[in-house]
Amino acid sequence: MRRKIIQVNEELCNGCGQCIPGCPEGALQVIDGKARLISDLFCDGLGACIGECPVGAIEIVEREAEPYDERKVMARIVQQGPKVIAAHLHHLEEHGEKKLLQEALDYLKEQGLENPLRHEHRMESHGCPSARSMSIKREKDREREKDREIKATKGRVESRLANWPIQLRLISTFAPYLEQAEILLSADCVPFAYGNFHEDFVKGKVVIILCPKLDENIDSYIEKLSEIIKINRPKSITVAHMEVPCCFGIVHIAQEAIKKAGIDVELKDIMVKISGETAAFA
Repeated sequence: MRRKIIQVNEELCNGCGQCIPGCPEGALQVIDGKARLISDLFCDGLGACIGECPVGAIEIVEREAEPYDERKVMARIVQQGPKVIAAHLHHLEEHGEKKLLQEALDYLKEQGLENPLRHEHRMESHGCPSARSMSIKREKDREREKDREIKATKGRVESRLANWPIQLRLISTFAPYLEQAEILLSADCVPFAYGNFHEDFVKGKVVIILCPKLDENIDSYIEKLSEIIKINRPKSITVAHMEVPCCFGIVHIAQEAIKKAGIDVELKDIMVKISGETAAFA
């Protein structure tokens, strides 16, 4: 069958192994100094491992592959203990894989094993970080608040937004502001995490937003962004996304759209941490 599955670029992979904990299904192993997909049966194609790779060596592709087998995955996972079981179940739950989740729960019941998702503290400890509830503790909050008060006396922060609409589904591919523009392709959580979003990211750019985790039909996003690139030939695309694994999918969307358009476009990658700090990649 033809389905989505991960692929490792062996030239980029440095064998660090950081992707391994991100794949509780056990589809990845480091062999001969490289991360390798050991069996199509164990890869669900959801890409939780992508965000763990520091060199961008993992991507999701669509190819002929053996069907993913939840029962075989569970047989491997239960041997690793309740924490790994919880990580896998919550992974399925957060991606809306109800059928696979039910298969996993049925397997646990058949084996007389406990469902760790019934315990809230385990769900929060091992769930997908893109949906995990947390309070963010910041250093020197009082000093920062004083700085904000001082800046507030100088006037309100000005919006730098220069285009509307901003959601990719709503933007016309022939909008005049897109022609040879510098595009900011941003995950829609970024402005809430990064305080100086307008000055540092939006200023001088055309803004396009989307959510690679919750929005449906990502392939349509690739198609539309590809059309925008072909018609308008932008000068650059800056991708801004959160540090959570699922958000790295926006980089994949941009890369595939550029490839599909067949036009050389400068691509910049900026990751925003939940704490508000940034890290830039080539």
